Amino acid sequence: MKYLVIIEKINNNYSAYLPDVSGCIATGKTIEETKKNITEALLIHLAGLKNDGLPPPEPSTKVDYVAVS
Repeated sequence: MKYLVIIEKINNNYSAYLPDVSGCIATGKTIEETKKNITEALLIHLAGLKNDGLPPPEPSTKVDYVAVS
């Protein structure tokens, strides 16, 4: 499955979250580190859901851009 990841610059670090996976967040000093950390966090989160007998959330968030002038 593919999930949308939002990565934001916060002061001197980056923060990431997955809109379709509530509570799954990560941080890092670089975008690459943040992507690695959110992937690890997602795997742990999904394993926890599986251990609790719950299905993984279905990816449903869509992304697009709006141009303004």
